[in-house]
Amino acid sequence: MTVRRVVPNLPTRSVAVSRDFYGALGLAEVMDLGWIATLASPSAPAAQLSLFPDGDLTAPVVPDLSVEVDDVDAVHAALRERGAEIVHPLRDEEWGVRRFFVRDPDGRVVNVLGHR
Repeated sequence: MTVRRVVPNLPTRSVAVSRDFYGALGLAEVMDLGWIATLASPSAPAAQLSLFPDGDLTAPVVPDLSVEVDDVDAVHAALRERGAEIVHPLRDEEWGVRRFFVRDPDGRVVNVLGHR
């Protein structure tokens, strides 16, 4: 398995205020779906963070972080085999990713995804 990127997911009261703050650190918006906005470094595009103003409107909980992998189905199978708690089922999303949420041993929710 190859990890392509790891992205922290931050709840925010205001995407605009957070975008401005993180913009001062050199991050620029690369995606805005209304319920999630992602900022990235123009010089290192895999350096990202995502902002959730109202929670994840497509899942039961906002994940603490996202891990993009090259084979999401293999990771899902391996974690199920280990008995990990799947918080959100494996599914294809309309914005072009296949993903599931899993709880880590300390209770954090991880969004594991791959682009289709």
